Amino acid sequence: MPTLARYCPGQQNTAVNKIDSPAHMQPQLMMSSSFNVLRVGISFVMMCIFYMSAVDSLPELSPQKFFSTLQPGKATLAYFCQAGSPSTSIFLEELNEADKPLQDYGISVTKVNCVTEETSRYCGSAKDLMKAYLFRGHILLREFPTDTLFNVDAIVAHVLFALLFNEVKYITTLEDLQNTENALKGKANIAFSYVRAIGTPEHRAVMEAAFVYGTTYQFVLTTEIALLESIGTEDIEYAHLYFFHCKPVLDLTQKCRRTLMEQSLTTLNIHRFIKTMGAPLLTEVAEDPQQVSTVHLQLGLPLVFIVSQQATYEADRTTAEWVAWRLLGKAGVLLLLRDSLEVDIPQNANVVFKRAEEGVPVEFLVLNNIDLIVSRVESNMHIEEMHEDEDNDIEGPDMDIQDDEVAETVYRDRKRQLPLELTVELTEETFNATVTASDSIVLFYAGWQAVSMAFLQSYIDVAIKLKGTSTMLLTRVNCADWSHVCAKQNVTEFPVVKMYKEGENPVSYAGMLGTEDLIKFIQLNRISCPVNIMSVQEAEEYLSGKLHKDLISYSSMSVLGLFSPTMTTAKEEFTEAGNYLRGCVITGIYSEEDVLTLSNKYAVTLPALLLARHKEGKIESISLANVHAQEIVQIITNASLETFPEITVENLPTYLRLQKPLLILFSDGSINPQHKKAILTLVKEKHLDSLTPCWLNLKNTPVGRGILQAYFDTLPPLPLLAVVNLHSGGQVFAFPSDQAVTEQNLLLWLKKLEAGLESHIKILPAQEWKPPLPAYDFLSMMDAATSQHPTRKVPECIKETNMQENDKEQPEDKSAIRNEPTGTLRTKHWNRSNWFEEAKKQFRHDNKEL
Repeated sequence: MPTLARYCPGQQNTAVNKIDSPAHMQPQLMMSSSFNVLRVGISFVMMCIFYMSAVDSLPELSPQKFFSTLQPGKATLAYFCQAGSPSTSIFLEELNEADKPLQDYGISVTKVNCVTEETSRYCGSAKDLMKAYLFRGHILLREFPTDTLFNVDAIVAHVLFALLFNEVKYITTLEDLQNTENALKGKANIAFSYVRAIGTPEHRAVMEAAFVYGTTYQFVLTTEIALLESIGTEDIEYAHLYFFHCKPVLDLTQKCRRTLMEQSLTTLNIHRFIKTMGAPLLTEVAEDPQQVSTVHLQLGLPLVFIVSQQATYEADRTTAEWVAWRLLGKAGVLLLLRDSLEVDIPQNANVVFKRAEEGVPVEFLVLNNIDLIVSRVESNMHIEEMHEDEDNDIEGPDMDIQDDEVAETVYRDRKRQLPLELTVELTEETFNATVTASDSIVLFYAGWQAVSMAFLQSYIDVAIKLKGTSTMLLTRVNCADWSHVCAKQNVTEFPVVKMYKEGENPVSYAGMLGTEDLIKFIQLNRISCPVNIMSVQEAEEYLSGKLHKDLISYSSMSVLGLFSPTMTTAKEEFTEAGNYLRGCVITGIYSEEDVLTLSNKYAVTLPALLLARHKEGKIESISLANVHAQEIVQIITNASLETFPEITVENLPTYLRLQKPLLILFSDGSINPQHKKAILTLVKEKHLDSLTPCWLNLKNTPVGRGILQAYFDTLPPLPLLAVVNLHSGGQVFAFPSDQAVTEQNLLLWLKKLEAGLESHIKILPAQEWKPPLPAYDFLSMMDAATSQHPTRKVPECIKETNMQENDKEQPEDKSAIRNEPTGTLRTKHWNRSNWFEEAKKQFRHDNKEL
């Protein structure tokens, strides 16, 4: 393993190693104290195991010929090739691919053949043959183990990193960063970057930027996560680049202002970002905005003009400077002097927005604060990224889209024209008047967010289906345009749907982001729950489904609470539970003097619940003695679950919450009636109380095939019955395929399982189920957001009461954040054989698979 001194430019060893060429080829050359890559040509030569087909395009020299071609000021990396061994052919393929990009930087790639008649210590031991040696002239600069040069990115990154030891400073501690920052205040700006490891594509991009801008800015590099954490970055798993504005800082006690590059670290993005850092922060213009051109437009970024007039010049300039800092790296900001302008601008317009595309007319806007201006730019930038190939019908394998199915859906439906006129668009001026004048459903969304845009399509589908049948007014607010409206309504994430009724607190929809579930929420909220039942006859109509027969298709169960008139506390608890469950299930309450008529009929002691299951035509009774609202919610929620449900992607989390082993019947189509009868009989006889019986139709839910293949090496014949103990142990047990699924056989098998007499076919790993890429770890994002709020025990429906008090942020717990050890430079050692293993780790489901 190479030492840190070999890889850290900040600790470059000044000792000079001479190559073992003949004496006349060894001039006494001293290493230059600085290296300007724009003026010095470098020859990069790799000495490797010879394999003809792998590197046909690379120059091939004998050792003596190779040494004779070396020139002062040029660099050489020699690894003498031994003919006949194909063991490094994959490495040579990557080296061959790196030849062209290295030539672009004045670096040539060559291989040297070891021949028996010539000797060289670089043709010596097998250990020497696993290294690549970088020289300048006849001076050895650096040794690279070939496994660190695992692909083109790693080769280019390592070579440039070694040669740019003056332009790029590697640091490992916060003290190093602070010292560097203090030393450059008033002198130069800093490009500070964090990469996960040396040799990654992000590291290569940073090195290529340093090649161009290293003499203008001080590049600082780290691979330490702890150092990135100290800056306050949240997404510490990803590569970052900050621009430290240290040159304008003359007071050593003042910190350098920092600007984060929010795009991914690619060569093009870094180039564009650094170019904008060198552009003027704010420019004053007095000409037609349509004719104005700056470096930002040339780089594909929009322009924002803050319209000013002489009377308010100082205030407008201050505002423009604030906007310029907020949009630095995202857009160019200019102060447009209206008084000196010959072109007419609408009198009320205070912002002019100009896109980077040619021929697109400027937009005249009325935006009343800086946040709205920033949101406008950011939302347009995001939409442009999603639609940059809008006119190209050939859809290539874009990984950023392919790994995010929501973004992919939005992208593929980008040409679909939505009838937005079916919903009312609300603004800051119209919001309060609209929601107070009528019962309203409001969608809060962000035009730049893929999930919002996908759900907007479902929301419009709801409007289409409810057109002319619902008294609810469907409205929407684009929070990218009206952030203050959303903030006042306590909207902190997107998308959010809320229902507003006169005299009531708003109710948030917390179900699935789909058309049918949202329609159910809207329709069930047509009545206020719990419904006050006034007579025994009305109670019977309620339980039979006649009272609200138009809503039965949305709620297969009606819940009736029975209380004597004096049970005030119990009624309050049930009323609170009914309010929480609005939009999920129909609830009613009966507490008249003749309530005993119903309690006697259904043989239940007051207080009690009656659960009317309309599909089965059954009414169950449950006692509510000393039960609180949250417990009532849980009772009703569990009771609303099907006895033997078909498992789908949508409802699986609901049944997993029961924390019971799953008894799953896998079927390739409709379920066998005999199998269903056998299982339901065991359910009725209470033999399956410790399990969650369910079935999975592989035709409706094709992912079931992948689940079965995770249990078995090959897809087994169907139907198949299995017990999956997800919550403790991870064991999977399969019902014997040679036995019929009957009540007797199934009961006998379950008793053997309980007695430990059956062997499992699989143990599922008890590890975390990670997303394909860190950027799509939406569950962690949700957990992080949830951890800032008190835990809500209500499973689906949320009533908003005193939200500002309940949603106070909690202090962040950083104890669980893993700190990387400092003081070492992390270098990846890869080759083609272990690359595949690394790739599999990225996509492996590390959690228990269903």
